[in-house]
Parts: sequence; structure tokens; C-alpha cells
Amino acid sequence: MLRPLVAAVAVVAASTAAPPPLAVAAPDQARVVDQVRQQAAALARGMTLEQKVGQLFVTYVHGQAPDEQHPGNLRDFGVASPAEVVAKFQPGGVIYFNNSSYDNIDTPRQIATLSNGLQRASRIPLAISTDQEMGIVTRIGAPATQFPGNMALGAGRSAQDAERAARITARELRAMGVNQNFAPDADVNSNPANPVIGVRSYSSDPALAAELTAAQVRGYQGRLLGRDSVSATAKHFPGHGDTAEDSHTSLPTVDRTAEQWRELDAPPFEAAIAAGIDSIMTAHITMPRIDPSGEPATLSKPTLDLLREELDYDGVVITDSLAMAGVRQLHGDAEIPVLALKAGVDQLLMPVDLRLAIDSVVAAVRGGELTERRIDQSVLRVLRMKLLRGMLTSPRVDVEGVGAVVGAPEHLADARRITDRTITAVRNDAGVLPLAARPTAALVTGWGETTTRTLAGVLGGTALPTGTAPTEAQVAAAVQAAATADVVVVLTNGLSARPAQQTLLTRLLATGKPVVAVAAQNPYDVAHTAAPTWLATYSYSAVSMESLARVITGEVRPAGRLPVDVPGPTPYPLGHGLAW
Repeated sequence: MLRPLVAAVAVVAASTAAPPPLAVAAPDQARVVDQVRQQAAALARGMTLEQKVGQLFVTYVHGQAPDEQHPGNLRDFGVASPAEVVAKFQPGGVIYFNNSSYDNIDTPRQIATLSNGLQRASRIPLAISTDQEMGIVTRIGAPATQFPGNMALGAGRSAQDAERAARITARELRAMGVNQNFAPDADVNSNPANPVIGVRSYSSDPALAAELTAAQVRGYQGRLLGRDSVSATAKHFPGHGDTAEDSHTSLPTVDRTAEQWRELDAPPFEAAIAAGIDSIMTAHITMPRIDPSGEPATLSKPTLDLLREELDYDGVVITDSLAMAGVRQLHGDAEIPVLALKAGVDQLLMPVDLRLAIDSVVAAVRGGELTERRIDQSVLRVLRMKLLRGMLTSPRVDVEGVGAVVGAPEHLADARRITDRTITAVRNDAGVLPLAARPTAALVTGWGETTTRTLAGVLGGTALPTGTAPTEAQVAAAVQAAATADVVVVLTNGLSARPAQQTLLTRLLATGKPVVAVAAQNPYDVAHTAAPTWLATYSYSAVSMESLARVITGEVRPAGRLPVDVPGPTPYPLGHGLAW
């Protein structure tokens, strides 16, 4: 099987010396796409049913090295190392995580080495993915270039900045052997109480979210057959922005009519499709006015028909993780992959039991519940994606050269400039900002152990983190520390639902010291206290704290504007932002 694959993809690789950008409607592009369709069909004809079904699955693995013996792999897959998992199951893709459960991520060189090892173990080159949305969902940290995330880009209002951020992220991911990014988040955050999307969304405005979604798709995907781009994945269809529950732990309901969906949630997905998006991820949410069956969108044919038929999308549809509670409430793990394929899905992400999932799909075909023709439809989409994005022609990376790409000085400089344009001044009633002189005794307190220390380090001040719910002793300590400070910066996160954070801010305001309140994540905090000075960063990452410090000290003028409507006792409209 390997030799025909290499011969087939070589034809595609040689079809154009300089692939045109996706946005350009050029004859060469149409020719490449047509050849890719033919090559994908040729590849599929040479595959067994089991090989084709394997291409429909994207799995996790445990460990940081391809040959690392990890007990998690023995428990979940019956083999010890990540490479053995790939060799045994021959999945279409693998996803990387940075948490202790999977522990795939350490340094850029390590990630590149792991990627190469997994590619060597696979007969057909893998789609290697991760969730590098930036902001609060970032799997690969520094030295990889960091950006503040979608809502910050929404505040910056620059499609050019959004595209550049995605292009840098893509180049660095590809250097590490990651060729698919589960980004951008195309949800329109219309519910301020949304517990799982929030700042992962660009905006509550469908038009702004659509503009920036398309820009990031262009940035991630770059050129056809490119070696420094990745497949983008718009998520979470049909739209997770109006939920009040987290689909990781429950099955949320969105009470939208089809017409409301078209107006509020569909535009970013339409824009992604128009920009040539390679894949779209489904949401584990119910929309009873579109499908009254109660099935989550991942398993709902009426919902996915909106994508396939109304939006005319013929690319890869991938599920969100099949280990999430939102998709497991109504069906067993053996049923879910079959139902998802029936609904119109192509790839199945992170089934709880990979062996069971693969065997269930194969049995469904052999038993007539699914046709092999239906499997072929999805396999062809997956292979086309891999061919178009150069995954089959350039699966391995230069481990020795990864350090020159990841965190390159020009990337870091661009990240700084882009982030500087996202900080939003919401209120400056006391005229505290910009500071008349650089502080000599700044106190940074409030939410975030690392975040307060990062900002204090940049300002040359003292950090006194008080956490999510400051105790009376912590509040008293902050008030005492403020006595010797020339400015007090208070970071908040979820202040409206956490009275102790409001108490901390109120007590510090009563000291008479200049106080700068900062919403370090969701901007909705700014409407819930009478603090005369409020800034919003949409991100607590180091790059955002550095830009925040430059705004406070007057080195940079605030340029961001609220990308969402902020309801509350003191509401602010979308587009509000001060400058000086």
C-alpha cells in the first residue's frame, strides 16, 4: 500500500511548482483540485474496508516520545507507546494535548520528534492536530509565539492582524509536525453567561465574527500543497455561542429557530466555507426547533443537512471529542460513531474506546447498517484534505530547524504589535490613565497567580494574588499593601458572579489610591462595579499583560473597542472604547 501511495502523491506534488494562494481563482488551482480528487479516488480504491474506516478516526495518545512506554497507552489501547498505537490502529489522525492525562507537549524539538515518529509508524501519513486557538485555549506555550485569542482580535477590529496571527501560528505548528489546527472558533458569543465559549469567540456581532473567521482561515491555510500551512477547522457547528451549559459535562440546548440560526450563528461558517475551510467541527448541543428528536448536532442529520445542503459544504466534518458528556447522554460508545456517520460526519474525534469504535463501524458496514459507499464519501474527503494541504507529500519535518521557526524574533514582534492594538479602555472617569510617570511602587493584586506576577514584573511592582474568591484576610492584606503603592492594578475574572472580587475592588477604591481595574478575561466584568477606571484585555496571557502595562504607562494608546455588548448595571455597547 505504501508504494502506490508515494507514487500517487508524487504526481500531485509535481503538479505545480508555485501553488497559488487559496483566495486566487487561478486555472492552476482548479487543475490541482481536480487532480487531487482523482488521486484521492485512486488511493481509496487501493484500501481495504478496515483501512478506510481507520482514516475516519482521530485519536489521542499518551506520552511525549514515539517510543515512550506509557501506562495510559497500555490501559486504553493494549500497547505501550504512541508509535505502537498508530501502528496497531492506523488512524487517520492524532491529536496532541498538554495536560497530565495525555502529556504530549514539552518543547518544539520534542513535538517535532514525536510527530516524525508517529508519521513513520503510519502507512498513510497522519493528520496531526491540536487546539491552538490562542488565548485561553492554547496547547503549545512559549517559546511558541503567543497571541491573545479571538475576542482580543475582535477588539482590534483588524482582519489583517487576524490573518497574520493565524499565518504565524500555522507556520510554527507545521514546523513542529502539526498539520491541522482545530481553530478558529467561529461561534458568535451571544450569551454573556456562556461558560465554555466566551472569549474564544471573536464577537457577539455575526458580521465581525464572520470577517475575522475568514481572515484566520486564510492565514492558517495559506497556499495549496504548502509546507508552512495547516488545515483550519471552524467550530462548533451549528454554533455554541448561545449556550448556558458546557457540553463537556452536559448536553446544552439552543432555542433558535432556523431563521434565527441563519441570522445569528451561520454567518461565520458561511464565511469560512467561502474562504476554503478544510474542515468544520460539530457541537454536542441540541437545537429542538431544527431537530426535535433531542439528538446532539453531532448525531443530527437535520442539523448537519444545514451544513451540507443549505451551506453547500463538501469538506471534512469532524466531531468534537466523543468522550464529552454532551454526545454520550443518549447512546452507548459503540452506537455513537455509526450514528455520527449516518448524520453526515466524516471524522470521529477521540472515541472513548478506539477498538470498539472502529469495530462498530466495520460491523455496521458488514451488516448493512452503513454502506461502503457512505464510508467512501468520507474517506475521499479526508484524503482530499490531506493531499491539498500537503500532509501526504510532506509528512515529516526538520527537527534541527524547528528552533529557527518557532518563536522567531519577527513573529514575537508581530505578536506584540497585534496585541497592543487589542487593549480596550472602557472607563477613565478619574483621568488616572495614562499615568503621568512610570510607577515606582505599583501593586498588582486580584485574580491570577501567574498573571498578577507577570504584570507586576513588567511594571516593576509587587504582586499580591488573591485568587478567584479573596478571603477577608487577603482583602485586608491588599488594602494594607496599597498604603505604600503609587498605583493599584486589580485584575478580575468572573467578577459579576464572585462577590468577594467585588469586595476587594471596593475596599481598594476606598483607600483613595489610584486604582486601575482590569477585566483579564471576559469583558462583562466592567459593568458590575462603580470603579472609575476599567480596562479589558480579553486574555490573561503574558503577551496581553505586557501590552496592558504599556497602555497603563502611556507607552501605547488603547485602540481596542468592545467586540460584544456588555449588559449589567452599567452597560456598554458593542464598539465602545476610549482613546487618549
